[in-house]
Amino acid sequence: MISATDQIMGLEIKKSEFTQRDYERFTGKLFNNLDALKQLLQQPDFGRGESTLGAELELYIIDRLGRPLAVNSELQKAVGDPQLTLELNRYNLEYNLTPVDMGGTPFSKIESEICTVLSKLNEHAQQFSGRVLPIGILPTLKRSDFGLHAMTDLSRYHVLTRALSEIRGERLTIKINGADPISLRASDVTLEGANTSLQMHYRVPPEQFADSYNSIQLVTPLVLAISANSPLLLGNRLWHETRIPLFKHAIDGRDHNPVKTGEPDRVSFGNGWVRHGVHELFAEAVYLHKPILPICESTQFRQKAADKPVTDVTGKIAPSLFELSLHQGTVWPWNRPVYDPADGGHLRIEIRALPAGPSPCDMMANAALIIGLAEGLRPRIEEIIPALPFQTLEYNFYQAAEKGMKAQLMWPNGPREQLSRTPVIDIVAELLPTARKGLLRAGIAPREVDYYLGIIRQRLQAKTNGACWQLRQFNRLSHSLVKRRALRSMLEHYIQHSGNNRPVAQWEDI
Repeated sequence: MISATDQIMGLEIKKSEFTQRDYERFTGKLFNNLDALKQLLQQPDFGRGESTLGAELELYIIDRLGRPLAVNSELQKAVGDPQLTLELNRYNLEYNLTPVDMGGTPFSKIESEICTVLSKLNEHAQQFSGRVLPIGILPTLKRSDFGLHAMTDLSRYHVLTRALSEIRGERLTIKINGADPISLRASDVTLEGANTSLQMHYRVPPEQFADSYNSIQLVTPLVLAISANSPLLLGNRLWHETRIPLFKHAIDGRDHNPVKTGEPDRVSFGNGWVRHGVHELFAEAVYLHKPILPICESTQFRQKAADKPVTDVTGKIAPSLFELSLHQGTVWPWNRPVYDPADGGHLRIEIRALPAGPSPCDMMANAALIIGLAEGLRPRIEEIIPALPFQTLEYNFYQAAEKGMKAQLMWPNGPREQLSRTPVIDIVAELLPTARKGLLRAGIAPREVDYYLGIIRQRLQAKTNGACWQLRQFNRLSHSLVKRRALRSMLEHYIQHSGNNRPVAQWEDI
């Protein structure tokens, strides 16, 4: 998840030490970019175009025993696919899936590509006696799988690690509660590399951005609870979506308390409802967070960024806003605004909270649910916002991550009703018709809508998602096996079901 500095993911940083002058020059360009974005947003034709959906899928590489296999560079070279990139840790990869138009069958197109990619990667992984799979956190990880020896040896990761250490201290403490509470100390960010996710990119028009972003924020806790798939870390049963606290603690540090220090978090659910539009989110990132990668655009970067100039239909070249986009990639809200100069320049919402796995069809059902709910509730977002304070929404997010499908969230159960604590499965079940209307309004084919929302409906009826299934199997197996063997046995069954692309609600108990 830390590889979200998208502007430089295909570039190698040669400079590892920065002067005060570097920071001053970069900061000046940041504010220039912010002014340029404001001017762009005032142009009536900016950001016009069809809605699209893209995705980045993070993956684990494991050996025959289900343990992490540190061969990401070797596997990337063997595959030779430019859409395959290296992640923070040497046993993780990320595949940048092909963006698709929202109309028709976008989710099944992405699902089909995921299946093809997994098949190809697993075929190539065989030469390293390895396998590739999507799972939020690999349950067989050990403490020895973290540290600088586990980090992918690229300058950008070393620079980023050093910069974050200067902000939150050389040593950090990670404490996460649960059935088996855990306390860890670390001096680098490789513990964050335990997290893998499916990050979606949803293109929206500028004039609709505030309502779309607020709607996605509104429904993220609901979908996070239903899709949780990361209940185990180092063999400890923690949050149903342990990725959420692990990422936050690894980046910001356990002792960082914004109420006491006044310092904003780089990992957060946000600072409030968006009032006007995307500019305020970029402005927050610039004003609230110190630059940590003061790398300015150069001719070399521009040449590598694209094979041809980026223009709109009028032939006007869109500005790269390189420094602003790079800086935005070093701030990690769970839903993040993205500016892209492609297609004459446009805006996307990067949806970052949902885990990888269990199956390709499950991941696309999650995508369909969050887009459908957001689109279905967007026309009502202005009347919902006064009824749901942002701090309550943030509470919902962390409750969803901790409790998963068992979470009870604060929710307005009617147009003129006050908040009440309601089981998340009841909220989602009641909103499924709204999600269906939202997807149909977005131009999704009815058959596609019914198929993916049907997967969600099965999950609600079975009260099972990836986290529930993993915990249930681990608890059953632990009665007769030591922890190490129970985790390995559970993982092997997970791999089999995921490889068959069966919805997790249909997975049998071991």
